[in-house]
Amino acid sequence: MFAKVYNQEIKIDYNNVDALNSYHSDLMKEYVQCIEEGLDIEKYKSLFEAVSEMQNGEYKKRMSDVIYEMVINAKMQKDYKYNEPSMLKEIKALRVSYDFEKKMPDAETLRKKLLGAWTGRAVGCLLGKPIECIRSDELIPLLKETGNYPMHRYILSTDITDEVCSHYKFGLKNKPYADTVDGMPVDDDTNYVALAQKIIEDYGRDFESEDVATAWMKYQSVFSYFTAERTAFVNFINCIEPPASAMYKNVAREWIGAQIRGDYFGYINPGNPEKAAEMAFTDARISHVKNGVYGEMFASAMISCAAVTDNIDDIILGGLAQIPSTSRLYEAVMKIYNGYKNGVTVDECFNVIHAAYDEHTDHGWCHTISNAMIVTAALLYGEGDFGKSICIAVGMAFDTDCNGATVGSVLGMRNTIDGIDDYWKKPINGKIHTSIFGVGTVDIEKAVDKTIEHINL
Repeated sequence: MFAKVYNQEIKIDYNNVDALNSYHSDLMKEYVQCIEEGLDIEKYKSLFEAVSEMQNGEYKKRMSDVIYEMVINAKMQKDYKYNEPSMLKEIKALRVSYDFEKKMPDAETLRKKLLGAWTGRAVGCLLGKPIECIRSDELIPLLKETGNYPMHRYILSTDITDEVCSHYKFGLKNKPYADTVDGMPVDDDTNYVALAQKIIEDYGRDFESEDVATAWMKYQSVFSYFTAERTAFVNFINCIEPPASAMYKNVAREWIGAQIRGDYFGYINPGNPEKAAEMAFTDARISHVKNGVYGEMFASAMISCAAVTDNIDDIILGGLAQIPSTSRLYEAVMKIYNGYKNGVTVDECFNVIHAAYDEHTDHGWCHTISNAMIVTAALLYGEGDFGKSICIAVGMAFDTDCNGATVGSVLGMRNTIDGIDDYWKKPINGKIHTSIFGVGTVDIEKAVDKTIEHINL
């Protein structure tokens, strides 16, 4: 009996392979990614298309392996105008210096800032979580129909009547609305803050990329990771170590996943954006390259700056000073910044972002650059007002919970916990639920105590 079982041929059902870790199912995303990176593969577009249209199976998988080999061996386009390294030394060489007046907070103020940052991240995430993955052509009508346009409050369960639901393709039922939760629900955006704290606790401030990979496998299920992170996780399991884990069959290598992971490194480096960005780099490189890495460095550095200045310009430009000025991300953020300074309205800015990136494609919707543009716009047009800013971030669509969380984190640090109205704080109730093994629910007050310990390590 056992011999008969063991002699059976093992077959893979490619139709049931995890869609988040199936390179052969994402070949056109790979093509777009390669073109944006400046790889000279446009002449192979018809091949990408032909293999993409093949029936799922062994032959398609083998053909996709060949395409992957072509990608990793492709040369750069000769006229490509960007210089986007993925190594820290090379990144630093391409930065533009930016100095601003820093005011280090006293111990009491710093604690309030950290409470604001932790809470602000959770608040912004909760605001966007029920409508994550909605597109603007349904989000804007929904907000108008429920008396919340321009967005200025949480979407509530009482807004979501059967009649309202009947008007939209996006599923609105059974979502974590602010009037139905007790604390921040489990979400990858908030998981990563608590996980980063655990990494510092286990490995110290001099942690390495391999430590992050180990922590990922130790503290969470594979199903807690998405897009580039899940691909990297599977690569770790298959003994593909950083930084190769970021590149191997990873079509999402410049998507937003790293940008949502860097907050804690800003928290524990108040007024030291360079160190915050270095830690963010160490974290990001396990799953991302180029602009995917820069996104986390940018966010971490902005939060570090927000600890020591109220000036929104200094926060944004201080963050940008930690990434290559020769990158697409730098150019895109500066486009939003210069537009604001030149009188572009918030509605016109919305159109600029949506013209540059197509929210109806996974690549456009989830890319680091499109969402960093929204974060920048929300910080500028929100003019330091916490509620107004997170509502702009979420109301522009794209990755709503990620952008709300990042803006909430930056302004929570800038404005302190006292700058977040009770209306926004009430649903959070001082706690963040996580899926991290051995952590569970995070008490924000205690998390801030630990953060201060990590600042002083």
